[in-house]
Amino acid sequence: MNDPYQVLGVSRNATDEEIKKAYRDLARKYHPDNYHDNPLLDLAQEKMKEVNEAYDQITKMRASGSGNGGYNGYSNSYSSGGGNDTFTRVRSAINAGNYQFAEQLLNAAPVRNAEWNYLMSVVYYRKGWLDEALRYCQNAVNMDPGNGEYRQMYNQMSAGGNSYNPATYQGQGGCDMCDICTALMCMNMCCGR
Repeated sequence: MNDPYQVLGVSRNATDEEIKKAYRDLARKYHPDNYHDNPLLDLAQEKMKEVNEAYDQITKMRASGSGNGGYNGYSNSYSSGGGNDTFTRVRSAINAGNYQFAEQLLNAAPVRNAEWNYLMSVVYYRKGWLDEALRYCQNAVNMDPGNGEYRQMYNQMSAGGNSYNPATYQGQGGCDMCDICTALMCMNMCCGR
C-alpha cells in the first residue's frame, strides 16, 4: 500500500482533525454512490477502498502510539468477520449523512458482529433514536470490550448531557419541547390571562 498520509494528502504532522477532514472530503469525492451508472464507478470504488484503508491505517497507528498524536475520532477499525466492504460503505453513507442507505446496508449484511452493532448504533444515534442507539452500542461493547471506539461512544451515550445531543452533534441548533412549553407559560403569565 502507498504511504497512507500521501493517499489522504496530509503531512505526517497533521492533526487528527485535519486527517479526519481530508478523509471526509475524499470520501465525498469518491463515494461510489456518486458514480451510479457512470463508467468511472469501478475506479471510484478502488479509490474509495484505498482512502478507507489509508485512514484505517493512520488511525490504528495513532491509537497504538506508533503514529503522530492520539486519535479520538471516528475511525474505520473493523472487527473480523468478513463484512469489511459493507462496513466501509456504511461508514461512508453515515459520513455523507445518508442514514437510510446505511441502515439498508446493515440490514442486508450477512455479518452481525460488534462492528455491525456499533454502526447500527451510530445510525440510530444520528436519527435521534437514542434508546435503540444505546442498546446496539452496548451490544458492540459486550462483543468487543477492548474496542476503545465502541466504549467511548457508549460512555458518551450513557452519560447523556450536551455531548450526547443529536442536534448539537450534527451542528444543528434549536430548542426542545421543554423550552417551547416554558416560553409559552412565561408568555401566558406576562399577558395576565
